[in-house]
Amino acid sequence: MKIRVASYNMRKGIGTDRRRDPQRILDVLSEVDADIVALQEADRRFGTRAAVISPHLLEEHGGWKAVGFGVRALSSGWHGNALLVPRSATVRACEVLHLPALEPRGAVMADVEVGGTTMRVVGMHLDLSGLWRRRQAQAVISHVAATAHQHPTVMMGDLNEWSRQSGCLRDLARGFAFADTGPSFHARRPIARLDRIMASRDLRITACGVHASASARKASDHLPIWAELTLA
Repeated sequence: MKIRVASYNMRKGIGTDRRRDPQRILDVLSEVDADIVALQEADRRFGTRAAVISPHLLEEHGGWKAVGFGVRALSSGWHGNALLVPRSATVRACEVLHLPALEPRGAVMADVEVGGTTMRVVGMHLDLSGLWRRRQAQAVISHVAATAHQHPTVMMGDLNEWSRQSGCLRDLARGFAFADTGPSFHARRPIARLDRIMASRDLRITACGVHASASARKASDHLPIWAELTLA
């Protein structure tokens, strides 16, 4: 099995030109061509927190479906996190994770069967505060470890961690390998590795990178990152 995953902080669809254009986000995702995508900031911040990419637009222009978490599906998945999977995939289980935070934060998790193999996918957007990031990362690690059924696991998202090895990265590295994707923020001049893809030890990262097309540099202030995984 080989599967391509991606993580993308889509900044509510607002590009570096300050225009909101959800179609641009889908165009960039089509360029990346990942099987499974973790999105951050996938909804509008205020009001009903409506989806930036509407279900209709996704159905018309994407090869994915949104995992439904019982909380307006793609509108936020959960606190702005959403997961896109192939339309042919079977979602065996899914849930939202409540994370400790001063401001609303969360993560989403789904067990997805693709090509006869079930993979656990976790999407997250961690806090700006280093102390809360560590608490949130530990909450995710503990929750994944405590589940009754274990599966090969990939965790993705905007960790908001500027350091290379300290803080929550050190905690996550105890059980997960990091894809060496490269810097993805700011999209116009990437210098920070805020976005990360991490794989459990029963997965092997065979390729990875940052998608830095001209379209991606305009669509959001983050560039999407991607990785190809196989069973170890």
